[in-house]
Amino acid sequence: MDAFYASVEQRDDPELRGKPVVVAWRGARSVVCAASYEARKFGVRSAMPAVRAERLCPQAIFVPPDFSRYKAVSRQVREIFARHTELIEPLSLDEAYLDVTSSITALPSATATAEAIRAAIREETQLTASAGVAPNKFLAKIASDWKKPDGLFVIRPHQVLDFLAPLPVGRLPGVGKVMEAKLTAMHIATVGELRNVAAEELEQRFGRWGRRLHELSLGIDEHAVEPDRPTLQVSAEDTFESDLTLDELEPHIRRLAGKTWAAHEREAAGAHGRIARTVVLKLKTSDFHTLTRSLTPSTRPTSAEELADLACALRARVERPAESRYRLVGVGLSGFVEQDSFVAQGDLFEHG
Repeated sequence: MDAFYASVEQRDDPELRGKPVVVAWRGARSVVCAASYEARKFGVRSAMPAVRAERLCPQAIFVPPDFSRYKAVSRQVREIFARHTELIEPLSLDEAYLDVTSSITALPSATATAEAIRAAIREETQLTASAGVAPNKFLAKIASDWKKPDGLFVIRPHQVLDFLAPLPVGRLPGVGKVMEAKLTAMHIATVGELRNVAAEELEQRFGRWGRRLHELSLGIDEHAVEPDRPTLQVSAEDTFESDLTLDELEPHIRRLAGKTWAAHEREAAGAHGRIARTVVLKLKTSDFHTLTRSLTPSTRPTSAEELADLACALRARVERPAESRYRLVGVGLSGFVEQDSFVAQGDLFEHG
């Protein structure tokens, strides 16, 4: 979906159309959830501090987010997807992978399917969506950004190598600033230059990730579209009005642990019946460095109180000066396993 949250706001309030809209709460601690294309012209981007967005675009109209409305539209869009395929892998409220190898409809091609979906979204939601059509997931993701907004871009199998060759290596999934700097040090700036390096050399330097880099440079991605991806982590986090020390975080950790535990209970009661074993504490320092500490205890937490106790204890693993201050804290649960297998393992240890 194109500038999804901002587009929903512009659709529902005609006075916002054609104007720079920033979906965010105002305030020193707020971040941008979404920016309309009119605001993006000024450099405003998602996840940017709201105060910076206001400096870049003083005439921006700030609108507080309304996630219940965004979720309702997201459900509408997914219902449109489901008319064409059962293989839908949602990434977020506004993005998904679809495998249309075996389409429910009689449309002649993936491109025709993408066009039909975009037309239905426009007609039924009065919003626009961009689509990428390609032989695999990572290429489709790149293609979906190619002609935004309201665009469709197709990479056919015989075009893959030529399409990838001139792209900066930073366009490959998983290549962040650190990896990009390492590749630059090897005089590798484009995907084509990466492709010319032997897979063995990349693997020697970067391990299994090096082999994966070589595959991506050739347009190879064997990851299937997973319609019902299991949850990897549930979490809750909060940004403070004023930075706090580690000692001052306990009441916030306990409050967030309650939210996280409620989400975990919903996951445990769901179709998969999965439970988490690992506790995660996330911190963001006053100078925007993110720290995470985790623990997989011998017996998993069984209540919000136990989760809170474990998360609070993880503060002892933060090796920073006592006067350090933090602007954000989060509590998470990960390491999900099926309840049945966890019980079976417990029985094995008890009777072994």
